[in-house]
Amino acid sequence: MSRVQLALRVADLDASIAFYSKLFGVEPAKRRPGYANFAVAEPPLKLVLLEGEAGQETVMDHLGVEVESSDQVGEATERLSALGLFTDVENDTTCCYAVQDKVWVHGPGQEPWEVYVVKGDSATYGGDPQLTAAGCCTDDSQAKPANCCS
Repeated sequence: MSRVQLALRVADLDASIAFYSKLFGVEPAKRRPGYANFAVAEPPLKLVLLEGEAGQETVMDHLGVEVESSDQVGEATERLSALGLFTDVENDTTCCYAVQDKVWVHGPGQEPWEVYVVKGDSATYGGDPQLTAAGCCTDDSQAKPANCCS
């Protein structure tokens, strides 16, 4: 099974969790400081909420496709590279309280997409101690988000 991921940066994490719990009829699958994710069965969706700046409107942070295995990430990397897309691979990276393998590409509007697999849970938010829930995935240069969140 694979599912589309939508990562949103929200000003009020608690209000957003309450809203999306009602909208999709499920509680968060994971909740940590500044972070929550929902594993929605119908429609198949991984919804990630990242705490942003107070008073800021909700914005799209990044998009993704969650797959079941590292082999599938590798297959996606090969396929996307063969199609001429620039790929950036991150293996055994820790972000958003999970250990993951992933590959990044960008759409024509510089929207970041990741194809990723969650390999395990992590007690830490990310590999870089400078990252926080409010700072992860932020990238003003439109390059690949560093240690982005899934």
